[in-house]
Amino acid sequence: MKIALLHDWIIEIAGSEKVFKEICEIIKDAEIWTIVYDKNSLKLLGIENRKVNSTIVQNFPLPKKLYRYYFFLYPIIVEQIDLSKYDIIISSSHSFIKGVLKNSNQIHICYCHTPIRYAWDLYFDYINSLNPIFKILASYFLHKIRIWDYISSQRIDYFIANSNNVAKRIKMTYNKDAIVIHPPVDVESFEVETKKENFYITAGRMVEYKKIDIIVKTFSKLKDKKLIVIGDGPNFKKIKKLSSSNVELLGHVDFETLKNYLKKAKAFIYMADEDFGILPVEAQACGTPVIAYRKGGVLESVIENKTGLFFDYQNEESLINAILKFEKIEDKFEPYEIRKNSEKFSKEEFRKKFSEFIKQFF
Repeated sequence: MKIALLHDWIIEIAGSEKVFKEICEIIKDAEIWTIVYDKNSLKLLGIENRKVNSTIVQNFPLPKKLYRYYFFLYPIIVEQIDLSKYDIIISSSHSFIKGVLKNSNQIHICYCHTPIRYAWDLYFDYINSLNPIFKILASYFLHKIRIWDYISSQRIDYFIANSNNVAKRIKMTYNKDAIVIHPPVDVESFEVETKKENFYITAGRMVEYKKIDIIVKTFSKLKDKKLIVIGDGPNFKKIKKLSSSNVELLGHVDFETLKNYLKKAKAFIYMADEDFGILPVEAQACGTPVIAYRKGGVLESVIENKTGLFFDYQNEESLINAILKFEKIEDKFEPYEIRKNSEKFSKEEFRKKFSEFIKQFF
């Protein structure tokens, strides 16, 4: 039985790529297909010696830097991927690769990280961030992409969602049911630190929807509280300008540095409406409580008043109130209980559940 493993692109190593790495570990002899890849990223995923196929985007100008700007071509490009020799197609997708063509004898299983967010639920956030000319062009192409995305989704036989949050989004967007298998988190690589230090931490890619700018502005009003910010991205300079002396921006750091700060922080702050959210689970793996916006995947990974607290609005006032509430009860959070909750999302749990689901097709 021939199997093809698909992922949108392999350029940066983020949460979806880590999921794909685990899928590749489970199905070791399958060929891999992606729109475009970076050789160094293949090494980081441990698949540099596998058969990895890409598309014509690999030969486009500056593909590693500009691949996102070619998005309007991707519906046509992925439909040119010939997978007719395979019996089973397993895609890991948050955008276009799941739209490949298949015949009636093939089974397509999609592990869906989310429907295309900038085309669907974050459409207006994305469009309103553009200048007038690009706004017109993007609105036209994204209208076409929504039509294609819905039609192509009907070719998928089975959806796996990374959270109940995303399963609802799949149902609303594609009118398809999905089972839920939470993504794997490398909780074994984190240790609990019971002696917390007097600072808060937030981390993540500095893009608009993560709302790191609001977290930084909040701490600029809380001068007596220290915030460590880890991560890089297009909004880094903007966020740096908002920072006061009690806010320290570290940019991109290595894993050991991230882990060290996560385990020593008194709490991890999270304001994104995320599909699932790996970082809140990693913080809990360190025994660090999470203060999070009450929406998205954190509702499945954080237990209120046991492993963290929630706030209701993505604004400074709501976060300030949550921090002040946390400081009144922070001694009630037990690091090893917090750690125990994170273990539900381990690599081992993911491999067990994913393997159990796909074995029915072999």
